[in-house]
Amino acid sequence: MARDHELTGRSLFAAHALLPNGWARNVLVQWDGDGCIMGVAADSVAPAGVPVAKGPLLPGVPNLHSHAFQRAFAGLTEYRAESQDSFWSWRNLMYRFAARITPESLEAIATWLYVEMLEAGYTAVCEFHYVHHDQGGTPYADDATLSLALLRAARNAGMGITLLPVLYQTSGFGGRPPRQDQARFIRSTDNMLSLLERLAPATQAQKAALGLAPHSLRAVPPDSLAAAVRGLTALNPQAPIHIHIAEQTQEVEDCIAWSGQRPVQWLLQHAPVDARWCLVHATHMTPAEYAGAARSGAVAGICPTTEANLGDGIFDMPLWLQHGGRWGVGSDSHACVNAAEELLMLEYSQRLQRRQRNVLASTAQAEVAAAMTLQAVQGGAQAAGRAIAGLAVGQQADMVVLDAHHVALRDLPPHSMLSAHVFGSHRTSAIDSLWVAGVCRVSQGRHALHETAAQAFVAARSATIAPD
Repeated sequence: MARDHELTGRSLFAAHALLPNGWARNVLVQWDGDGCIMGVAADSVAPAGVPVAKGPLLPGVPNLHSHAFQRAFAGLTEYRAESQDSFWSWRNLMYRFAARITPESLEAIATWLYVEMLEAGYTAVCEFHYVHHDQGGTPYADDATLSLALLRAARNAGMGITLLPVLYQTSGFGGRPPRQDQARFIRSTDNMLSLLERLAPATQAQKAALGLAPHSLRAVPPDSLAAAVRGLTALNPQAPIHIHIAEQTQEVEDCIAWSGQRPVQWLLQHAPVDARWCLVHATHMTPAEYAGAARSGAVAGICPTTEANLGDGIFDMPLWLQHGGRWGVGSDSHACVNAAEELLMLEYSQRLQRRQRNVLASTAQAEVAAAMTLQAVQGGAQAAGRAIAGLAVGQQADMVVLDAHHVALRDLPPHSMLSAHVFGSHRTSAIDSLWVAGVCRVSQGRHALHETAAQAFVAARSATIAPD
């Protein structure tokens, strides 16, 4: 039995908390020494000495899709590079930036990014990591060098992480050879499985999850995809699998030209897609693909601000939900790093598409911000392959407290504060504090590493930007 002072240090009382089944009053949350929630009691009385939240208590939101190095690239492509700019012209510029990343700069960029994420309400990240080799494409002496840099960044910032090394082999459908500017990404299937074996002890020591990211159908031929999934399953049958799919209309057209099928249609018929899978973007699907993908149990990984930045298109969320689909949000290229703003962009895109309001409210949750938060937490936890599914016994104590005295929230009814946070507080953050695995990582809106990590990021970015 834990001593009273230990429980006091592993407890938090909130007058209002968003639990998996909705809002509750006077909630006492307690967790053990590993940061696992062992008690959630509503209608409680605050025990003596237990900290009291300064505002509503929320579950932490998992960020289910991240390319960490691209944070240093944000804002540097907002000019017309071609007569009609697109995802593909943006990608060419991004490749030039990726060619200059070093292990040291990647760690500095990722550390600052994870600090930003924590300050913005994310408590976990799924890192879709595809820059593997040195600047000429030659493997480092330790083939896991860049993966380990990301794990260190997450550990130092206190961010929960699911590491997803990316399998990348071809530059297009039909086995087209890789481009020269993709040399840092390329691995054989056997080499990828060896990397996963190398990383398993490091992720286990850090209580991180380890999965696999076949980059896309255009970058991983069918035989390699099947072999990689089999090999991953042999290593860990529960390991998550993430894949970019149907993000761009050109990708859909190229897939049809190659196979006679659309990307999601092909994947569902040729791969064992189930609840382990996260279909990142999945922007361009037919109604039959929406139904089939939702039935598979896979999570849709929606990245609203990146999809808007790149001109991808709009995911049909009501149709997905109609079929019982699960979803989560990611910040992807990190043009924006803010969990609330991803939810806002997601809801606003649906409003623009349908010319309606409060599209993603549910029968159980009429308040759209609460409905989206709970769904994003559930889907994000599934995609991460970790027990981070909200304020419930057996889940990790990943929690966010809003500042009830923030001008956007002050004197509002408690159930309205989350709505004000998502839809009205972005000039200054309304987050007061944040915990990951029961450890307070953000206090009074600021991470302890904020200044030092920011300075290191700026230096790394300056050193990485290619001269004109």
